[in-house]
Parts: sequence; structure tokens; C-alpha cells
Amino acid sequence: MSRFRHFAAIDWSGAVGARQRGIAVALCSAGAHAPTLIVPEGGWSRTRALDWLRKEMPADTLVGLDLGPSLPFVDRGAFFPGWSETPPDARALWALIERICAHDPHLAASSFVDHPEAAHHFRRHGNRKGKYFEGRGRLRVTEEAQRLQGLNPYSNLNLVGAAQVGKSSLTGMRVLHRLSGTLPIWPFDESRAGSLVVEIYTSVAALAAGRRKGRTKIKSIAELNTALATLGSATVAGDGVIDDHSSDAIVSAAWLRVAADRPELWQPPALTAQLARTEGWTFGVT
Repeated sequence: MSRFRHFAAIDWSGAVGARQRGIAVALCSAGAHAPTLIVPEGGWSRTRALDWLRKEMPADTLVGLDLGPSLPFVDRGAFFPGWSETPPDARALWALIERICAHDPHLAASSFVDHPEAAHHFRRHGNRKGKYFEGRGRLRVTEEAQRLQGLNPYSNLNLVGAAQVGKSSLTGMRVLHRLSGTLPIWPFDESRAGSLVVEIYTSVAALAAGRRKGRTKIKSIAELNTALATLGSATVAGDGVIDDHSSDAIVSAAWLRVAADRPELWQPPALTAQLARTEGWTFGVT
């Protein structure tokens, strides 16, 4: 039986502004009840989501964040080769981003994106490729494993395009930094009791729910209920359309509930002690 009594999924956003329409939070308890969306008055902001994680999330919750908690390290032995301040591990990376972005409002990461040293490694708007950015961008080991599973991960160093996840990841690292000492984060922390944060890739949940590769986004209640039923979950009421941020969160919460008891997902063969300190791992990728 899972140690967790609740399961939550958060679809994240790196968008500029005080409120982010791309943030969606879904929560379910153990059993088969359908996940429910949590919608605060005024909508979600990154700060509001952080407050929910720290103060309002139920006890013993496995919570998945749809963002990259780190950047590629192993391929070149550093996050930012050639920069004297390149951090030695993920927690130091989070602290560096937080320090450089201390005056960016709404937990944004614009100052880090435009930092003269960090920018050498990013692909930014205006077709501005840093001198160290090559091809589609470097990938973490877990993202290479995602490719082997037939997924199409984007480099967290790519900050351009509708499918990019770099900005979400950088803003998310500010959140992870502020969670230090409050919530353990897998695999960077060891934890045997209480709540736990993991990185998720919502397409992994969608595939487990019966969606096809390349068609993982769900935009109708009918499709959502089919996916939930595949995961052994009760369905949601209503019909019509649903935005894919909400459906991603709902399906991912239901998937976490059934995935949490699979020991192989907690011990992927490629997850070394070095990766657990530096790059992290996507829960559900083997």
C-alpha cells in the first residue's frame, strides 16, 4: 500500500505576469474518486502555488510538478561550461537562479535568462543562440531516456517556441529553492514519510491513460473521462471542452495514484547518485 494518502499534479507556467493561466492544480485522495481542480479566487500565480504547496496541501501528498528541476550536467561535466560560477549540483543551481533573479517579480527568471554568462547557453527569442547552444539543445539523461520511450522532450536550455519548457523550468527552480527544508524533492532528497515532490512529464501520464504518441493533449470532457477510466478512476461530471492545462493536471493526478506503488519507477536503472545530486529524474521514466 502506498505511503501517500493524496496525489496532486501541477501543470506549471513560465509566463510573464502576476497571474498565469497555464497553471492548473488537481488533487485526489487514495481510492477511485476523480481528481478535482483547485481554483483559487483570482486564479493561480506562481507565488500562490508555492503557498499552497507549503501551507495548504494535505498531509502525505505525492505531488508532481510538470517542470524540469535542473539542467543538463553529465554530458559536459557542468551546467555552464566555461563559467566560473557554474554550480556543482542542482541545489546550488537553484540558489544561483534565486540570487540573480531576486528582484524579478512573480517568481520570474528573466534576469537569469538575460545574464551575460548564462545567456551563452540558451536559445532565446529573436533567434538569439548563445555560443554554447547547439542543435536542439543539450538534454539531461532522463530526457534521453524519454526519447527512448518514444517521447519528444525539449531541452530546458531552449526558451523559444510553444512547446519549450525552459522558462517553466527556470521559474520552477525558484520555487524548489524556496521549498528547501519544507518539502523533500525526489531524487535530490531521501524521504520515507510525509509528502514528497517529484518531477512529472504529463505525456507519460497521458500515454498510461491510453492516449497515443503525438496526441497526448486532451481537450474534451469525453476524452478526459475515457483516460480516467483507463487509470481506474471515477469520471468527472459534465461534457463539452476542457483546456489542456486542466486535463493534464487531472490525468496526471490520477496516474500518480496508480504509479506510486510501482517500485521500478522509484529505482530507474540509469539513476545514479551523481544524477540524483545534479540533473534529477522524471518520475515514471524507466
